[in-house]
Order: sequence, then C-alpha cells, then structure tokens
Amino acid sequence: MDKDKLQEIYLKEEYYWRTEPNELSRKVLKYIPEDQRKERKLVDIGAGEGRDSVFFAKEGFEVLAVDISPAGLMKAEKLASKEKVAIKTLDADINDLIMPKEVDIIYSIGTLQYLHPQNRNRQFQHLKEKTRDGGLHILFAFIEHPEVEIAPDWGKNEYLYGREELQSYDKEWDILDTYEYIFDCSSSSIPHRHAARVIIAKYGSVTPISLIKKFFFVISLSIFSKT
Repeated sequence: MDKDKLQEIYLKEEYYWRTEPNELSRKVLKYIPEDQRKERKLVDIGAGEGRDSVFFAKEGFEVLAVDISPAGLMKAEKLASKEKVAIKTLDADINDLIMPKEVDIIYSIGTLQYLHPQNRNRQFQHLKEKTRDGGLHILFAFIEHPEVEIAPDWGKNEYLYGREELQSYDKEWDILDTYEYIFDCSSSSIPHRHAARVIIAKYGSVTPISLIKKFFFVISLSIFSKT
C-alpha cells in the first residue's frame, strides 16, 4: 500500500493489523536467551501500529519503532502505554533512514519493499554498519515468484525483491536461517497471495558449519545467476 493509504488506515481507531505479534517476531526469542534480553537494543523498521515493537518491549528489549506513518507510531505508543511498557519512536522513510545509534537487532517485516532498488546497497550497508558485533538481522521481503501475481493493493512505490536477492546483502554474515514461502492474504478485503523470503543472519559469529553453508550458498547464487 502507498504511504497515504496507510496513513488513512492508521488514523482509524481500530488496529488494522490487530495487536497480536507477528509469528516472525517470536523467532527472535529463539536466538536471544531470556536472561540476555534486558537492555538489548532492537529497531523495528516498519513498525506500523506497533504490535511487534510492543511485544519486544514486553520481552525486555529496548525498542525503537520506525515507521513512515505518524498515525501508526501514535497508535504504537498508545498500545505500549496500554501494555505498560516503553518504546521509542522515529518517523522516517527507509530510503533515507539514518540509524541514530548502534543496535543489537534489526527487525523488519512488511516494509523492505518500499526500499527503492537503487537505494538498497547503500541502506543495507548502513544497517550492517549500525549492527553491533554478535547482532542479528531478522528480515522479511516480498519477492518475485512465477506462481504468484502482483497483489491487487500493491502500491506504486513498492518493489519486489528477486528470489535470491535479500540474502545476498548479508552474504558475508553467518546465515542462521533463510526460507521462501507463499501465503494467503486478505488486506484491503481482497483475497490474494504473496511470496516472501525471510533471512536471519548474525554478525561476527562465523563457525565451520556456517562457512560450509556459506560456500554452498555462494555456489547456489552463482548457478542461479547463470540460469
């Protein structure tokens, strides 16, 4: 959806995306033991109405919720207040986002498609430079897929990723997990499907097993690029 449409939706009293956290947000907990979450800095890029940001705050993380919609961020703050947790917010466009400080975790779902293709190398490099040693990237991106048509509510400022593109930006990191999937969606009350790629990568932790994974990952990229 375009920015103006999202702003219009978020101005309504009800929470468009509901208030329960996304399933991907729960995967973060798998990689950060409970006794190590306090004061870990996490940025949620494309926080929307704040459901995942508030979930992370309840789990003990120090959260910065970033979104291009002021109305969404206001609802995120309202939800945080209701749940008796604190979050910080930043109104920013992912295309020129400048991280105010280094963080331990960069999390993003449903937003990376707004990053224009010509800005991706620069912005992903910036995100890596602002991630502390041992930090995580948990990223979701909508991708091209031969079996999935463009969504009916796809905005003019949204851009799909190639099927192998997202993981290429963190290829020198330890890729802990990456997978592609297709799912049903009914946003804008129009049933449709999306294809997506998820990547979970860790900075500064390269093991022999991860090196083997990385070797085969590079080989697969090379083969894919020639087809």
